[in-house]
Amino acid sequence: MFAVSFRALDLNLLKVFEALMTEGSVTRAATALTMTQPAVSNALARLRDALGDPLFVRSGTGIRPTQRAVVLWEPIGEALESVRGALDEQVFDPRRAQTEFSLSMSDYVAAFVMPQLLVRFGEVAPTARIHTVPNTILGITDQLEENRVDCVLSVYVNEAQHPAPIRSRALWSVDYACFMRRGHPLAAKKRLSTRTFLNAKHVDVSLAGKTLPSYDLFLASQGLARNLVATVNHYSAAYEIVRQSDLIAVLPSDLRSESRHAPFLHAMPLPLQAPRRIVSMFWHQRNDTVPAQRWLRETIVEMFAKPE
Repeated sequence: MFAVSFRALDLNLLKVFEALMTEGSVTRAATALTMTQPAVSNALARLRDALGDPLFVRSGTGIRPTQRAVVLWEPIGEALESVRGALDEQVFDPRRAQTEFSLSMSDYVAAFVMPQLLVRFGEVAPTARIHTVPNTILGITDQLEENRVDCVLSVYVNEAQHPAPIRSRALWSVDYACFMRRGHPLAAKKRLSTRTFLNAKHVDVSLAGKTLPSYDLFLASQGLARNLVATVNHYSAAYEIVRQSDLIAVLPSDLRSESRHAPFLHAMPLPLQAPRRIVSMFWHQRNDTVPAQRWLRETIVEMFAKPE
């Protein structure tokens, strides 16, 4: 193992390490530190020599931390935050913040979260900005590791497993129902038999970039398959297709975020109820101690997390 002498290490380099971790770019780190880009590059070279690791590798338009950097970040980030707190009493003030936040989520989650979150921002963080980008589920790790977004609000392909540097906090569970248009021939039934349900023509949402949506993976685990004739990548499109056709769909039963469709749709219990899925908030551990990021996460948890 490469031995590092604490006495020989220039502690100013740790501030550069912090900026590189939080900004994900040499250029942005230089701006945050009010240093020139060559000065930051030089500091990074010295860090690499001192720690015996590349620490960061190029990735897209920015840089990505190596495993060694990820391991170092938690103790170094917490130590710097403690020192900063001891020397500077100023904390993140949302009322004066000009911070821009970015969140990745599906259109269904955005329709539920963003109206309420923007009202809260208007009340407590009027000069902050917030932007959303699409969520493809399989891209969660890349979005966070490459610093393209601050947080992702989503289900995960496997909620029990995600890379160690990715933190998560469960928010709410999603229940599903079988939706069809009002006046659909099946709407007159009190309940759907398994055979009737599987043989009907289905549309579903696939955010994961996979051939089969998660419900079909569940059916396959039971040795079953339904008549899936179409997939789309937006929930709003699925609700609209169901509204205008004889296709049926397994969709989130909470229509609060899709209220304009509710008067035109009929919901029935699923004959084959899949396990609940959990919408969680995901973030990279390098942002654990960043005050603005911590405030954003605490706000989202306060507003949307259900009791565990």
